[in-house]
Amino acid sequence: MAEISNNAELELTEFFQLEPSLRQFEGDFRRRYRLFEERLAQVERTEGDFDQFTKSYQSYGAQRQPNSGMFFREWAPGAKELYLTGDFNNWNKTSHPFTKKDFGKWELYLPPRRDKSPAVAHESKLKLVILTEEGEYLFRISPWAKYVTKMLDSVTYDWIHWDPIQPYLLQHPRPTKPRSLRIYEAHVGIASPKQEIATYKNFTLNVLPRIKDLGYNCIQLMAVMEHAYYASFGYQVTNFFAASSRFGTPEDLKRLVDTAHSLGITVVLDVVHSHASSNTDDGLNRFDGTDSCFFHGGVQGKHSHWGSRLFNYSSWEVFRFLLSNLRWWMEEYRFDGFRFDGVTSMLYHHHGIGMNFGKGYSEYFGMHMDEDALVYLMVSNHFLHTFYPECITIAEDVSGMPGLCRPITKGGLGFDYRLAMAVPDKWIQILKEQKDEEWDLQNIVHTLTNRRRQEGSIAYAESHDQALVGDKSLAFWLMDKEMYTNMSSLIPMTPVIDRGIQLHKMIRLLTQSLGGEGYLNFMGNEFGHPEWLDFPRKGNDESYSYARRQYHLLDMEHLRYNQLYAFDRAMNRTEDKYGWLASAPAVVTTLNQEDKVIVFERSKALFVFNFHPTYSYSDYRVPVGIRGKYTIKLDSDDEQFGGHGRLSHNTDFFTEDMAFKDRPYSFKIYIPCRTALVLANEDIDYCY
Repeated sequence: MAEISNNAELELTEFFQLEPSLRQFEGDFRRRYRLFEERLAQVERTEGDFDQFTKSYQSYGAQRQPNSGMFFREWAPGAKELYLTGDFNNWNKTSHPFTKKDFGKWELYLPPRRDKSPAVAHESKLKLVILTEEGEYLFRISPWAKYVTKMLDSVTYDWIHWDPIQPYLLQHPRPTKPRSLRIYEAHVGIASPKQEIATYKNFTLNVLPRIKDLGYNCIQLMAVMEHAYYASFGYQVTNFFAASSRFGTPEDLKRLVDTAHSLGITVVLDVVHSHASSNTDDGLNRFDGTDSCFFHGGVQGKHSHWGSRLFNYSSWEVFRFLLSNLRWWMEEYRFDGFRFDGVTSMLYHHHGIGMNFGKGYSEYFGMHMDEDALVYLMVSNHFLHTFYPECITIAEDVSGMPGLCRPITKGGLGFDYRLAMAVPDKWIQILKEQKDEEWDLQNIVHTLTNRRRQEGSIAYAESHDQALVGDKSLAFWLMDKEMYTNMSSLIPMTPVIDRGIQLHKMIRLLTQSLGGEGYLNFMGNEFGHPEWLDFPRKGNDESYSYARRQYHLLDMEHLRYNQLYAFDRAMNRTEDKYGWLASAPAVVTTLNQEDKVIVFERSKALFVFNFHPTYSYSDYRVPVGIRGKYTIKLDSDDEQFGGHGRLSHNTDFFTEDMAFKDRPYSFKIYIPCRTALVLANEDIDYCY
């Protein structure tokens, strides 16, 4: 096992050269780093072994012993007494008391049965019974419970002891960490055209092959951590170690991840450590009868906008619980990393509420920072990347925290990527507020390229946020109600469908090629999924009509959804060959507002965009940095992608020794209106 201690010195010179204004906060950086080092040293001093500390799921909760006895350990500092009840003792709530230990811990041992079988059988129900200082008995689920389910007629979830005789054995190794990260953001429950909750098995059988075919090399799985309220999209977690049972069993999820690995696809878990559900009967809230335990007490422990509870990251046992939770998903299910949700809420005492984060660097330093949460994130990234060097960590942060994705020893928090959350907002704003001829290309390019240097960003034109009810997907903003009637390729395209199909492709290619070091797409949006996303709730009569992805539309070959799907597949496969996401940021050489033309080079490939709604340009001169013969590798106007086929792909473009726009060479090309092109130099080896 890798050494977790940190012996490296903090090096800030390079960071300050990139962003000189940060030098005034050198003391803050050094303080954070010192707190981080102290936290690591504290673990080794008090626990002895960081490896075992982050595997506390092996000693807390329910543990079957080699002799089939059962050992239970819980942390409930506010409890007066603690008992175990369940099927094993006919629900006698006080017949099996725990023994109180130091530091709020409780332990219980159950010997095996006479036939040497475990005292608690696989799939039997359990409950903790907590007697509070006020004399009230509370029924609770262990925070370490690995499986919980809910009967149809029940309001709350039950703790189910999961210990199968023949557990699923993971067979395939983790794939190598992709250099160009192309993420397919997915929710298992909506991954079917049927009006029902889909399953892990359905995803494995029917969705994984599509993801592989499309050319995505990473899946971001949402809503896996158990959440009692389905409509929360998985962001109100009740049971942190339990894979959601509404989609199937833990073994089904293991098979899903393992199958993805067999296809060379990495799988990242959407982890929620920024807050927890306020549920008490089946969540962590008031677990031991007090207002605190895992959370801050009083107002500090409640998120005013989300109605959820906020962790106390300074608590030693919370630290153990959350780090072990990350380790559990990496070890038990062999996930390849995490997308950390709500990082902004974690970093600041104000949780980002009412903040615009545009007033200067002082917004990232000072008393409004939650240093306990910040150090927790640093330690998480440090131990994940130490124990799992290929691990991928992504931060959802709207604040633009400098150094978020820099190495910890170079002044950062250690994430690999941050989500470029301004990009989808920009596209929605443009489609809502501007006519095509009013598009400000300068502003669009600025939004796509305005990111912190040497920090990885995940660009996306839309995610699940834009698909939710109350908003619209890009396809719906572009084509609206005509998607219901005019998507057949057997009839001529209407002006609305023509515009929508062409811009849908161009927006996605521009975002992927210019906007970051990784790319994300929300399931179904690759083919212009119609309608919005809305989970069953009282407001829609508990309907599943919009809680699904209509993949069956792709089975009807005459529908233009297939053309958008084909373009997305070609775009990803072209990126896979030329690797622009893994290369240095693009060099934009042409930004002509009047012509509505953007030209840039990245990874020795040439990108040409003509966003003009009506003007096509013959003999349009484009600058390049490398001499040679260029050919078209991707053409959004190709008929197979729903284009008009106005370009010949057999044409070779030879550079002229004519300097143009600060580049040594150039050539002329025909650019149809509303067309995007990727060209490559045939004289270059593109292995990357």
